[in-house]
Amino acid sequence: MKFTAEQIAGILEGEVVGNPQIEVYKLAKIEEGTDGSLTFLANPKYNSYIYSTQASITIVNKTFEPEASITTTLIKVDDAYKSFSKLLEYYNQVKLMKSGIEQPSVLSEGATYGDNLYLGSFCYIGKNVKIGSNVKIYPNSFVGDNVIIGDNTILFAGVRIYSETEIGSGCTIHSGAIVGSDGFGYVPNEEGVYNKVPQIGNVIIEDNVDIGSCTTIDRATLGSTIIKKGVKLDNQIQIAHNVVIGENTVIASQTGVAGSTKIGKNCIIGGQVGIVGHITIGNNVRIQAQSGVGKNIPDGEAIQGSPALGYSDFNKSYVHFRNLPKIVSDIEDLKKRNKEVN
Repeated sequence: MKFTAEQIAGILEGEVVGNPQIEVYKLAKIEEGTDGSLTFLANPKYNSYIYSTQASITIVNKTFEPEASITTTLIKVDDAYKSFSKLLEYYNQVKLMKSGIEQPSVLSEGATYGDNLYLGSFCYIGKNVKIGSNVKIYPNSFVGDNVIIGDNTILFAGVRIYSETEIGSGCTIHSGAIVGSDGFGYVPNEEGVYNKVPQIGNVIIEDNVDIGSCTTIDRATLGSTIIKKGVKLDNQIQIAHNVVIGENTVIASQTGVAGSTKIGKNCIIGGQVGIVGHITIGNNVRIQAQSGVGKNIPDGEAIQGSPALGYSDFNKSYVHFRNLPKIVSDIEDLKKRNKEVN
């Protein structure tokens, strides 16, 4: 896929300085630019590279004026960084602009879909599934019976969506993610054998949610596991049955949330955090990486540690944790001196 400097300037509302017909087909850092690549210069620390870069086109701020000869064609814009980000988004949209139903694939009885569906090879769509417009479902994906998928949602290759799941519009679910698998519910009988508790609820994912690769979201025992709009989940996260995650909360990789816990909106949760079940975490909470959360957390708290403490309390305590052997030695020495005096 090739673009000329003139075409790119049109998208960015920029001005071409150089050859308007020069073409690019790949992206690069300015220090690694080669012929046929597009790059950008936003940070003055990298100014020197514009005189040596081999990139065919460089996006720069309107205020930039070269102090020596350059070979790259410039596109001048108001904000080079924002313009390059806009171009990345545009490029990604073009790259994902697929449509049509590839074979072999299965559309079961009663399944419906809107305009511009892309259904990759070896996909299975269950009975009575409702798929909106501009949905992309990449190869080797499974969508169970009675699932609802909103407009402009993307399921990358190998996604598994169990029955009764509801997915909103503008969502992205990455490869290997599983949504709607059984919650972890067992009851021991008189002989100590664990009998499975049927998990008959579902998962509801609201609009504009991103779910990373190999993340698992369990269906509710009763009712729904709910991921509210704007939530961003990293790779390899476990969300248990009946969990509710509030709007615009962000959770990093390898975090586990146990059953029936409620997490508020606008929270930031670091990697490898463990959260017990049946607690409530308030809005705007910050949980540092590798923390263990075992009790309710009120709005606006920042916590760290395992079990998690107040963030500032943890940092103060950590100074003493590091010096614990010396502190113990000092105490033993004081005890010895006190014994000698007495």
